[in-house]
Order: sequence, then structure tokens, then C-alpha cells
Amino acid sequence: MKEVIKAFYTALNNHDVDTMVSYYHDEIIFEDPIFGKLEGDKAKKMWYWLCENGKDLTVKFSDIKVNHDKGSAYWEARYTFGGRKRPVLNRVTSTFEFKDRKIIKHTDNYSLHRWSSQAMGWKGRVIGGSSYFRKKIQYRSNRLLDKFNIDA
Repeated sequence: MKEVIKAFYTALNNHDVDTMVSYYHDEIIFEDPIFGKLEGDKAKKMWYWLCENGKDLTVKFSDIKVNHDKGSAYWEARYTFGGRKRPVLNRVTSTFEFKDRKIIKHTDNYSLHRWSSQAMGWKGRVIGGSSYFRKKIQYRSNRLLDKFNIDA
């Protein structure tokens, strides 16, 4: 399954979302600090949205580990965020669970406070570590995702 994780992140770096989501099981559960928990097609749609809105996104990955039906990887995403084009370096540890040779659970772990400090400047530094901010960003991110249409 190491090759699945490697191919997934290679496709992300190439903004090849069709290939990325082909590694996801139909019953995928994705979770991270910004979106919260996403299931099925909504989890797949999130990657289309991210690549569409992050044209300058680059990814480096390493430390892929797999043990039977579980795996993990470390990766870094670099991109600019928002109208002010603030540079972001997001350091992420991901965990995976596999079923039928596909990813059925994908959890991204990173510091929301660190991310918000980079992406939002002083406001992110002040409130980025609060549960209020986490709820607010998850609500806003999910509303944007709900409005996003995939151009096929």
C-alpha cells in the first residue's frame, strides 16, 4: 500500500485530482482541522476545490510507513493563501486505513494555530488556537465546498 500513498501525493503535487481520488474508497472518511470530517464524494470534492483554488500548491512527501491495513506519511504543502497571497508552509502528518486496496480513512494532523498564523497574519496568531476559530473555519470551509461545482 506504500505505492498507493506515494501515487496519491505525486498526483496531488501534479494537481491530478482524478488520479488522487481514484485511490479513495467510495466510503472514504477524510478529516482535518480545517474541514473537519468529510465523507464519500464530499471528501473527494474537497481535493478538487483545493487544487482549483491553490494553483501554486506544491507538495513534498516522505516517511511513508505501512503495516497491513494502516499507513502514515509526512508531507509539506507550500502555497499562497487568500487575497493577500500570504505564504503558507503546512507540515502535515497523515494516517491512513485501507480497504480493498484503496484508502478508506485519511486523517491529516497539523497545527491549526500555526496554519492560521501564516494564512491570516496577526488575527490568526491571536485566535487561531481557539475552539471558536476551529468551529468557524470548519463552517466556512464546508459552505465554500458546498457551493463549489466540479467542472468535468
